[in-house]
Amino acid sequence: MQERIALTGNEAMALAMKQINPDVVAAYPITPQTEIVQIFSNYVANGQVKTEFITVESEHSAMSATVGAAASGVRAMTATSSQGLALMWEVVYIAASNRLPIVMPVVNRALSGPINIHGDHSDTMGARDSGWIQIYSENTQEAYDNLIQAVRIAEHPDVLLPTMVMMDGFIISHAMENLYILSDQDVQKFVGEFKPHRPSLLDVDHPVTVGPLALYDYYMEFKRQQAEAMAGAKAVILEVAKEYGELTGRKYGLFDAYKLDDADLAIVVLSSTAGTARSVVDELREKGIKAGLLKLRVFRPFPYEELAQVLADRKAIAIMDRADSFSAFGGPLFTEVRAAMYDAKKRPPIVDYIYGLGGRDVNLDHIRKVYTDLAEIARTGEVTQVVNYLGVRE
Repeated sequence: MQERIALTGNEAMALAMKQINPDVVAAYPITPQTEIVQIFSNYVANGQVKTEFITVESEHSAMSATVGAAASGVRAMTATSSQGLALMWEVVYIAASNRLPIVMPVVNRALSGPINIHGDHSDTMGARDSGWIQIYSENTQEAYDNLIQAVRIAEHPDVLLPTMVMMDGFIISHAMENLYILSDQDVQKFVGEFKPHRPSLLDVDHPVTVGPLALYDYYMEFKRQQAEAMAGAKAVILEVAKEYGELTGRKYGLFDAYKLDDADLAIVVLSSTAGTARSVVDELREKGIKAGLLKLRVFRPFPYEELAQVLADRKAIAIMDRADSFSAFGGPLFTEVRAAMYDAKKRPPIVDYIYGLGGRDVNLDHIRKVYTDLAEIARTGEVTQVVNYLGVRE
């Protein structure tokens, strides 16, 4: 049974957390994520969940408490944004290294400085190599659905990796949209009871050490196990998505290809900008221009083989990055997609557009310009500038 209601992204995330009903949530407020834990704390206060809610003095403490709870053998969650994620940095890596299936909503917000409270992807892109699975959401519906699926993904015995679920700050987190929600009972049945797949810190009959010292004699084996778990997560993500699709009728994969089968010109993008780009694709198709779109849902693990296969026959590709890597060679999404295309039999020209930093608006004209540039590249076969900045005052 599903119900259609109107919620903001933050309300939808908080509702999903309520329906998941985790054992422990440790959290600290930060704009634009604050509402998620604030709303969830009301559920706790009203006795609507069994969760032990821990108010801490910082985001570093929030992740530390969540790690401790997960290591003790319970389902644990937290949430954050921007500087909060940055303050968690040390413990974010520890959570992944200890193979703790923590699930964390992240409302994307620019990292300082200068101080900025609006949405871009610099916070989670900075954590892209921390060992966490990363799932990006285009809208409120996807944020809700992705968070519920993330529990099953993270806790799968072949994965056991923490998982971030992202949505764009203010654009999605504070915007109200219609979405379909499941009943509490259906969510509980889908996520199931938490079953630890490793000894608990509190299991005195089977004592374990968590967070040991591992020097050159064992450290590399730990890291290789993490890498293997991340590689294996792709199959689990698709397996969970299939089951969730059977429950809801909503299909999810590693990415969503829109009018891409016969496209000559393609844009690859994350999150809410996909909705804007989709409108331009429809407009260009009406004019006979073969435009297409690939919205990446799962950034970690990075689906390089699948991307190379679906993008190989395009005449020109643009990657849109809502974060800069400051490598002087484009944003993080660009470098990874470009690398994925290296072994493709056909390697179309690929250019990067860094846009929307600090929440700067991206509109239809911006997307039209990208497709116009791609059409010229496809016509001439020449790329005059690989890395571009879209909508910036030069």
